[in-house]
Amino acid sequence: MPFLFEDYRLDAERRELKRGSELIAVGPKVFDLLLFLVRNREQVVTRDDLLEAVWEGRIVSESTLTSHVNAVRKAIGDTGKEQRLIRTVSRKGLRFVGHITEEELPRASVQPVENIQETIRAFEVDAATGAREAAPFLAAAAESPPPLPDKPSIAVLPFQNMSGDVEQEYFADGMAEDIITALSRFKEPFVIARNSSFTYKARAVDVKQVGRELGVRYVLEGSVRKVANRVRITGQLVDAATGAHIWADRFDGELGDIFELQDQVTESVVGAIAPAVEKAEIERAKRKPTASLDAYALYLRGLAQLHQFGNRQANEEALRLFKRAIELDPEFASAYGRAAFCYLIAKINGWIPDTANAITEVKKLARRGVELGKDDPIALSAGGNALAFVVGDLGVGAGLVDRALTLNSNLAEAWNFGGWVKLWLGEPESAIERFSRAIRLSPLDPWLMAMRAGTAYAHFFLDRHDEAASWAAMALQCSPDYGPGLRITAASNAMAGRPEQAQKAVARLRELSPTLRLSNFKDVIGPYRRAEDVARYEEGLRKAGLPE
Repeated sequence: MPFLFEDYRLDAERRELKRGSELIAVGPKVFDLLLFLVRNREQVVTRDDLLEAVWEGRIVSESTLTSHVNAVRKAIGDTGKEQRLIRTVSRKGLRFVGHITEEELPRASVQPVENIQETIRAFEVDAATGAREAAPFLAAAAESPPPLPDKPSIAVLPFQNMSGDVEQEYFADGMAEDIITALSRFKEPFVIARNSSFTYKARAVDVKQVGRELGVRYVLEGSVRKVANRVRITGQLVDAATGAHIWADRFDGELGDIFELQDQVTESVVGAIAPAVEKAEIERAKRKPTASLDAYALYLRGLAQLHQFGNRQANEEALRLFKRAIELDPEFASAYGRAAFCYLIAKINGWIPDTANAITEVKKLARRGVELGKDDPIALSAGGNALAFVVGDLGVGAGLVDRALTLNSNLAEAWNFGGWVKLWLGEPESAIERFSRAIRLSPLDPWLMAMRAGTAYAHFFLDRHDEAASWAAMALQCSPDYGPGLRITAASNAMAGRPEQAQKAVARLRELSPTLRLSNFKDVIGPYRRAEDVARYEEGLRKAGLPE
């Protein structure tokens, strides 16, 4: 029966810890430790009690035990200093001191004893007969692999402990479990649950066989190796159908705070493989015959077009494909968000002839996407960004992007959108933090030029013109004709006293947008809340030579 304390709900059967409706991700040992403390709240729990119950009698170091206790406290909003819920009893152990109520579950109806006995006899006869009749069907089911789902699917196998250190076994398992949890926050991938993935622990496996048995297209495998006080984690993402490697990397770190290291690696791995899966799915969609395209494949083709940022025809084709996907699946929330975002791209590049019509369309698409995808970070972040930029509804747009980040803190795209929103709100320091997080999560992202350009704008509004020019140059390395990148290149170099570079950027801007003037440049920039930011931007472009 679930345990309730403060606004938390601890469900032993589902192995879930929730605060309100929010699922709190914790490792298995951390969950077991909390559950043991709650179940034994009437007494002080000793160190030996914990080792026997949580670690099955294995000897673990004092630092491992302490770090797990700290992780439990962190998960329920407690600290070692405050000890509001978990109290340390000096030289004795720990005790859970929070007020607990046990949630009542619906009771089954009670039958008379004679009815129960008849039911048992009938069940035994049916079971014996059914077992004989079901045997061939069960055998056939075991031989028939589950079908691939109609969206990208992935299994995260237990990471191999290459250290020979039994304590690192927990770290390796926790690594895989954290990645499963983090990937599960993404809307699109179908992620195999931990209990199925971990049946392959300590087994030599063939990735293609794993793919067949679990019904997944991608398999992530990895290893953990500890040497002295350092640890190396490697990971590789494999196409289970072909055996081809889609992504591989390694991560090194200090073992000072094992949970912090685990969080850092999880963030890096998830941030890298989510775009890798998306890229592989886009390539797969391109190979499908046009007549067989379903809504998701059309959506992926739309993404491929959307990533050609400065190409007007590609953006128009992306919008057409997203709208076609919506026709086939009217409840496809992400497609609504992406379609709204196409209008943002069009506005940035000056491709919108009818602003009023664009605003109407963005409102309709974004609001429908949000209505359908209250828990879809892509629909929320893309739709929110479009509402802010195209419609000028900065408050609502910022709130939607923030909700997307709450739902999935590993979505680089949402951090990028969030950075631009912070710029428009007049918070450049916060914008830099968000762009930095986006780049760290997805250093090879198709939108890297936007992340770098956004960082340039933030430095520009902080009067750091040299740093702004440097980030602007890096943005143009990704996409030489990126309009926002060219504009901030011109403005920042002009303000830094480098007229030649500034004029060169303006010349290219005029080639791409011959009608661009200081008198109309506000039509292609964001809804900046601070008038002084727009004035500074305009001053830089005037010095760079953009005509009035």
